[in-house]
Amino acid sequence: MTGTGDRRKSVEKVRQSRFPVSLFAVLFVILLLMSGVHMGLVVLGEEENFSWWLQILIPLVYWALVAGGVTRYTRYRMEKAYEVPMQTLAKATSLVANGDFSVYVPTMNTPDKWDYLDVMIMDFNKMVEELGSMETMKTDFFSDVSHEFKTPLSVIYTNAQLLEKEELPKETRRECTRNILRSSERLGNLITNMLKLNKLEKQVIQPVSQSYDLCRQLSDCALQFENQWEEKNIEFEAELEERVTIMADEGLLELVWTNLLSNAVKFTPSGGTITLSQVSDGENVTVSVADTGCGMDEETVKHVFDKFYQGDASHSTQGNGLGLALVKRILQLSDGSITVESTAGKGSVFTVTLPLIPADSRMETEER
Repeated sequence: MTGTGDRRKSVEKVRQSRFPVSLFAVLFVILLLMSGVHMGLVVLGEEENFSWWLQILIPLVYWALVAGGVTRYTRYRMEKAYEVPMQTLAKATSLVANGDFSVYVPTMNTPDKWDYLDVMIMDFNKMVEELGSMETMKTDFFSDVSHEFKTPLSVIYTNAQLLEKEELPKETRRECTRNILRSSERLGNLITNMLKLNKLEKQVIQPVSQSYDLCRQLSDCALQFENQWEEKNIEFEAELEERVTIMADEGLLELVWTNLLSNAVKFTPSGGTITLSQVSDGENVTVSVADTGCGMDEETVKHVFDKFYQGDASHSTQGNGLGLALVKRILQLSDGSITVESTAGKGSVFTVTLPLIPADSRMETEER
């Protein structure tokens, strides 16, 4: 709403006409002066006793010149005000229609003298820039999706070919079956996450907020990974308050915690440590998931929430690069935020901040 209001104010400040009142005032005064010159010519002809045909011809020639000058000036103003910018805009539109999103149309005036046509041109430039970004994202998206689908499909195809061999050892046959199952699961997770992210971005899924105990949810989500951290001999530490009530979509936030904990378990080596901590103040609750895993470099941190981005190639077969993009989108819809601090070789800390349930609503919940 704020952006819309600022936009409305900026539009109201620009000139709403390309022909200011002062221009018409000047033309009016000039025409009055021209009529005065006409009267002077008539008086001159009578005083000098010009022949009748000269007294008629001179005013006609004079007004012909005046009409020609006014017409030419009007044509010049129309070309400058409308035809030139509209022709430039038409050429730019044609280029955009043919797929060229590098087009930029300069405004006719400086920002302090903008009129509505300048605003329209700037809106056009912004639209083209957005279209260019979307086209780039679409190209990257299809490229990434193709790559993500190709890898597990290749594994499935290769192992299926091996299973056709009758002389294949029993243990190898089991391994091929496991590979096919893992790749099929990865494909299923990829499709599921793509559908969820697509629905969230198009706001097909709207968060349904309700009050619930965040500490209980964090404990339940952590216990889902108990077998995994025990298998890897990972030390798991939890620092949670007894109870914190928030107003949010419980199902969507569960995806946030499971994704963050899953990544922590995935990237933490045997003997490492994962710490789940939660604190709250009067306004917000902060949840952090820290690990002593491989960490990330600065470039990876910049893109860690991008779709399909996987900074650690050694673990690329364990994920699809959509988890953190999904997490970020859910938190945006929940009025929350997420940040990450990481050092290559030392580990990462993902910190989520969410607004607390208002005090009056919390009291009503506790009374019930």
